[in-house]
Amino acid sequence: MSAPREASARSLTMAPRRRGGLTTRRGLLSTTGAVAGTLLLAACGADTSDRYSSGDSGYVSGNGVATEIAPTDRGESLEIVGTTYDEEEFSSVQHHGEVLVLNVWYASCPPCRKEAPELQAIHEEYQDQGVSFIGVNVRDSAGPARAFEETYGIEYPSMPDTDAEIMYSLRGQVAPNAVPSTLVIDREGRVAARISGAADPSTLRAMIDAVNAE
Repeated sequence: MSAPREASARSLTMAPRRRGGLTTRRGLLSTTGAVAGTLLLAACGADTSDRYSSGDSGYVSGNGVATEIAPTDRGESLEIVGTTYDEEEFSSVQHHGEVLVLNVWYASCPPCRKEAPELQAIHEEYQDQGVSFIGVNVRDSAGPARAFEETYGIEYPSMPDTDAEIMYSLRGQVAPNAVPSTLVIDREGRVAARISGAADPSTLRAMIDAVNAE
């Protein structure tokens, strides 16, 4: 994927959506290089940008940085595969033709807990509009993961990725560089948008609406 151009940067909340180029909410993030699984597993995230104040906890605080990618600038279709905590096989290829929202999380991550009820609400809102959700848990065994889902009423499935195979499959793409992170994947299986850090509900809805309208 070609490197984003500075001229295409814009605020999601301050300017109308434009076609062409990669746009950001707080400025351009670098998308060069691979995202290592071990980086994602360190503490609660690994965004090294000095825009964030994460203290000793390691996670990205605040509403996160939102990025959209115009259809002409998107990378190749992803193939994300795994087994959910309910022992069901998942493949993103089976979701081609619909919008897929992928959320990276783990149970003891404070921003993950903060965003969980909103993610479930958005899932319920869009599930009849051709939008599916899948979680990727980078740390937990089935016990803590299911306890988290029960606490926050999460109904969409999640896959464990403690060996970072899923994160490795996202290398070289607009991959999460922090936990939590949320990807919006278009009908062709390409990353169309990303939120690094806790998802702002209105921003995520706007991203889903934009991709769903394509």
